[in-house]
Amino acid sequence: MSRSLSGGQAAVEALQAEQVGHVFGLIGSATMEMFDALYDAADISFIGVRDERTGTHMADAYARVTGRSGVILAGQNGPGSTNLVTGLAQAKAAFSPVVAVAGALASGHVYRDAFQEVDQEALFTPITKKTWTVTSTDRVQEMFREAFRTAMSPRRGPVLVNLPRDVLSGTADFDAPQAPSGYRADDVPAASADAIERAATLLRSAEKPVILAGGGIKNTAGHEQALDLAEALNCPIVTSPGHGDAIPFGHRLNAGQVGPRGNVVASRLAKEADVILALGTRLGFNSTFYSYDNINKKAAIIHVELEPTAIGRFFPVEVGIWGDAPTVAQQLTAALGTLDARAEVEAWTAAFEAERTTYLADRDEAADSNAYPIVPSGLFKELRAAIPQDAAVTLDAGTMCLQATDALNYWSPQSLFTPLDFGLVGFAFGAGIGIKAAQPERPVISLMGDGGFGMTLSELSTAVTYGLNTVTVVMNNQCWGAEKAYQRDFFGERYIGADISSPPFDKVAELYGAAGFAAERTEEVVPAIEAALACGKPAVVDIAVDPDALYSFRRDSFKHRT
Repeated sequence: MSRSLSGGQAAVEALQAEQVGHVFGLIGSATMEMFDALYDAADISFIGVRDERTGTHMADAYARVTGRSGVILAGQNGPGSTNLVTGLAQAKAAFSPVVAVAGALASGHVYRDAFQEVDQEALFTPITKKTWTVTSTDRVQEMFREAFRTAMSPRRGPVLVNLPRDVLSGTADFDAPQAPSGYRADDVPAASADAIERAATLLRSAEKPVILAGGGIKNTAGHEQALDLAEALNCPIVTSPGHGDAIPFGHRLNAGQVGPRGNVVASRLAKEADVILALGTRLGFNSTFYSYDNINKKAAIIHVELEPTAIGRFFPVEVGIWGDAPTVAQQLTAALGTLDARAEVEAWTAAFEAERTTYLADRDEAADSNAYPIVPSGLFKELRAAIPQDAAVTLDAGTMCLQATDALNYWSPQSLFTPLDFGLVGFAFGAGIGIKAAQPERPVISLMGDGGFGMTLSELSTAVTYGLNTVTVVMNNQCWGAEKAYQRDFFGERYIGADISSPPFDKVAELYGAAGFAAERTEEVVPAIEAALACGKPAVVDIAVDPDALYSFRRDSFKHRT
């Protein structure tokens, strides 16, 4: 039986049909009918944010940790909608299925230079998988169904639905809501028998095999299939940067993250391997810098990717397999069967395990725990001790967060959330709030510099209001560290714009009604974080970090100045 609904009511009913549990958003006059309908939607928790950008980071991380679409509602057209841009560009770089809903100008006012008019269709098309503007009230639910399906279909990514004021305020007849229409696949792509046999032949003959696992393993919780294959081969696994949690830290074959932002053990493996099985990774910028400086030019590459255009895009491959990474890993394990131990592989893996053990011990031994102010090596050692093994960790961009990427230990899949290829400063705090909304019982630690936290600290109000008790660790060094390092190393210490004035963020947190803790010496770090985790409030730990303890990550970008 059909019912007469306003566009706002139809939109909320469409969210309910998709079994949406949380909506992040900022109220605005352009979408009042939708907010009014949310008032009656007891099965949807609305989390009101202070900025649409950080709200999008919440929806992004919520989507990553749940595997379902995260929803952000920008209530106002014009400035409210344009604030989504950075967050959606970030979500696109992370292949995160965010469904953004934006208020839009009334249809009759378009092209009249109306109040807050901007071409939202043109603005969002380049940074989403698809952008729609609903043309009539009776099509609201159709567009929402298509939005959720598109966001969740491979390769996942953000979408945006523009809702003009007249569409929301109008009425139309709607049939009973349909079942969830987000992408559902009963069968994921598997490799052909021929491709599996050619790949298995290469792996059988390899003397120095390495598996490089990426988002295709992490985001599918495919670690068991990847580990079964690694154990069958008795070969090490390295992970792409930002996906250090694709494989549990404690597994003996886990070498950690690879490439310019990884560690020396994993990076050496990639440089010396004779066969590299790239399992659900693009072999892109963060893993390789597109350079044979970071991957063995003589290695035979088996490239497994769900996105066919990514296969062999940056490096020639011996075998290219379009498929779901865990499924292909399972196929390869079955094809290999029981392999006889071979001396070359045994020696390769034994040498790696010994080197990894030494590296981890040396990392702790070399950490400077006595420096005052605190330096990164000592801080990271304390964080490794303080962060619970079941915690979710969100990181920002910036020099210290990039160092932390492989300096922390990720004990279980889906425990590391970073800006990945977009390199966004200001991501971590909002992301942590989104994860806490999805998994309220889980400890959530967000690691940021003082610059990034200063961009987003207004969301302390959101965290306090909704009881989203994350712990944000602010590495307060009173500067934009990455840029200051470049000015020091390549521009003769001609500092401009690099030094900033930041307050004691523990005191700022208390003004918002959150809890604040501070550490000025290394031995104060663990007690402060433990107290923050136990306080029952959103918490900020302000850590005074040496402003001179800087590191230039992109030295390759300034070769012309050396």
